[in-house]
Amino acid sequence: MANMAQNGNNDICIDLATLERRLRLFLPPHCLLLGEEDLRPYECDGLTAYRELPLAVCLPETEAQVIDILRTCHSLGVPVVARGAGTGLSGGAMPHAHGIVLSLARFNKILRVDRAARLAVVQPGVRNLAVSEAAAPFGLYYAPDPSSQIACTLGGNVAENSGGVHCLKYGLTVHNVLRIRVVSIEGEVFEIGSEAPDAAGYDLLALMIGSEGMLGVVTEVTVKLVPKPELAQVVMASFADVARAGDAVAAIIAAGIIPAGLEMMDKAATAAVEPFVKAGYDMNAEAILLCESDGTPEEVAEEIARVTEVLNAAGASDIRVSQSEAERLRFWAGRKAAFPAVGRITPDYYCMDGTIPRKRLAEMLSAIAAMETKYGLRCANVFHAGDGNLHPLIMYDASKPGDWERAEAFGAEILELSVALGGSITGEHGVGIEKINQMCVQYSTPEIEAFHRVKAAFDESGLLNPGKAVPSLHRCAEYGRMHVHHGDVKFPELERF
Repeated sequence: MANMAQNGNNDICIDLATLERRLRLFLPPHCLLLGEEDLRPYECDGLTAYRELPLAVCLPETEAQVIDILRTCHSLGVPVVARGAGTGLSGGAMPHAHGIVLSLARFNKILRVDRAARLAVVQPGVRNLAVSEAAAPFGLYYAPDPSSQIACTLGGNVAENSGGVHCLKYGLTVHNVLRIRVVSIEGEVFEIGSEAPDAAGYDLLALMIGSEGMLGVVTEVTVKLVPKPELAQVVMASFADVARAGDAVAAIIAAGIIPAGLEMMDKAATAAVEPFVKAGYDMNAEAILLCESDGTPEEVAEEIARVTEVLNAAGASDIRVSQSEAERLRFWAGRKAAFPAVGRITPDYYCMDGTIPRKRLAEMLSAIAAMETKYGLRCANVFHAGDGNLHPLIMYDASKPGDWERAEAFGAEILELSVALGGSITGEHGVGIEKINQMCVQYSTPEIEAFHRVKAAFDESGLLNPGKAVPSLHRCAEYGRMHVHHGDVKFPELERF
């Protein structure tokens, strides 16, 4: 039995020798990894707390090879986990112990940049930032800009519906992708969407984007490009307490202002970032807001004047406006470096990704402060504040017994509080394996059943990224029994609001 493994459904055995022999029929040796030393780099994505070794890693170089891989795995009942750059933060690309990893890393070509149509056709392994670099000579760029844009790939962005600091005005991945080419688990190729403004039929494009590799494997993406603005400036506002900063965010949107970006960082985050990046942040402020305006010089001047008025009324203790492009980029460099900056001051950190209504930001920040005391762990907070997308960074030490368990419980409470406040358990990082229990809190039984029916329509055998994103009803029943509170208030910290 040394060369046998059970599949994810525990109902048949996979003959590893047969799998290897079948894959070698169409994959050259350098496209198939089997040894433990070669598999180890693929054992996790950016969420390193969850790890698993796959049976094999396939690195196809052509769509025909992708088709053959999927057909082979379908016929043998082998689970398939598609992988991009591995920068995801929810365990969405964690391998299946009895399956393969299908890496799209070698699908890294920009196939076409169309200046007139303002679009680019790229393979899924192309880095996010590379699209904007290719479009720059035409005065265009790709708007979604995750903090990991220097490394993350378009295929991964599609899988997770990634956002970024400018998603408030320009939207998430789903708002910037026009068409995708997909291979099903049976090896059938189909295209969804169109280069035209609209396409007939059901909106399967929105369904596929954010589906975390559970419905098909993307082999080509057509993205929308937008013109570079004539001018962009950032307003940096300091606040003496985080509640006022949270209220200021809601006040800006309530005033009818939609900035290009609206980000928030608390004092713990800026204290980590400033020595690392030297962005020019106010180290005495309890929280800072970064609010960007872009457009023509006249539009920018008018919007910054309106934003400044709102910020003053909201109690900002200091307001600065970037005076050069270099200064603007420094302000953003600090925000985008928040994750690695926190990584320099703690052995480990756990990045969460809940979303709440903007008007509840102050409540959430106060609740997180109480949770720091409850769990005995520090937390630095960075937010895509304009759309209420939180990224609390829970600091812990994985080498200390019990630290990870407390961090995990801390994160779960933040996610469940996000739902209680009228929000969601994710904004852009996806569910993966990390938040699968909280899906049971977010959705009712009929809703989860509907998700399973959609999954079955695309992947009846359940081989694409099994065990991710959508929980089984049995899992939800078990999680519910674990969280019965016998009349206790679920979130006592909310009683004071």
